[in-house]
Amino acid sequence: MIISKTPYRISFFGGGTDLPQWYNKNKGAVISVSIKHYSFIVLKNLPEIFKYKYKIRYFLREERKSVNQIKHPVVREVIKKLKIEQGIDLTHHGDLPAMSGIGSSSAFTVGLLQAMYALNGKIIKKKQLAKEAIYMEQKVLKEYVGSQDQVATTYGGLNKIEFNKDSIFKCKPIKLSLKKKKIIENWVCLFYTGVNRNSQKIEKNKIENIKNKKKHYQEIYSSVEKAEKLLSSNDKDFMLKFGKLMNHQWQLKKELAKNVSNKEIDKTYNRAIKLGAVGGKLCGSGGGGFLMLIIPPKKKKKIISLLGLLSIKFNIDNSGSQIIYKS
Repeated sequence: MIISKTPYRISFFGGGTDLPQWYNKNKGAVISVSIKHYSFIVLKNLPEIFKYKYKIRYFLREERKSVNQIKHPVVREVIKKLKIEQGIDLTHHGDLPAMSGIGSSSAFTVGLLQAMYALNGKIIKKKQLAKEAIYMEQKVLKEYVGSQDQVATTYGGLNKIEFNKDSIFKCKPIKLSLKKKKIIENWVCLFYTGVNRNSQKIEKNKIENIKNKKKHYQEIYSSVEKAEKLLSSNDKDFMLKFGKLMNHQWQLKKELAKNVSNKEIDKTYNRAIKLGAVGGKLCGSGGGGFLMLIIPPKKKKKIISLLGLLSIKFNIDNSGSQIIYKS
């Protein structure tokens, strides 16, 4: 039996510039952080005594005799790619809802690839794991996705991830003292809007609008360097400035496509700002899912109470995707 544990992630800055349709012609970069909420893949060989060869449990249950019958696209294509011959018993557990902007799809892909390699007695290096996850989602499954989630969930921690032509990436850790890490964790709040959204439609709209929104993408890209400098500075007010910079970026991101936000989310966000939040954004592509707000700790309790949304704890994960059990 193999169990993989892969963190979800949130993107602070640069989201959108990790789309290959952008960075293959322009430079892309993001500041992304993995969080202490996880996707678990439990994987083992299925004995031949069963009438089917593949037993797969996620929000659906599948029992299939052949790989081509498998409905879950990632599971089906990973088995094909790695040429897995033996029967497979696979169960997925997730700490947070899917389609909520925290990189759950890529966490699943990364964790599945790592578990499949481990089941065959192989160890895959982080860079290769992220590359294969990107290739699987963009080239094999033809999904409208960027390249940051696969890297962020593979490596873990707080990173500046740079993208160049042909999906060449560089993952640069942003080093934090324990004191600064705690300050960030005390200011960042995650709220669940209760709205699951289809990121494919949103990303497709963004891609179609790239040529018309070049200045927006360039400004979003430039925000990454500004945020990195704040995180690396000794400025006592770095999180206040960090939040205000994020607020500016959010206004830009809302203009990338019509469905990035909606009236209800704008109403909630604007109310949070009036109550004392200094910035924020929807996680992931937008449209719903988790709303991230940067809130001064002294105002946190009041804002959480008045917004009336479910909040979850934000803590930084430093492990990245890993095999936590093997027998």
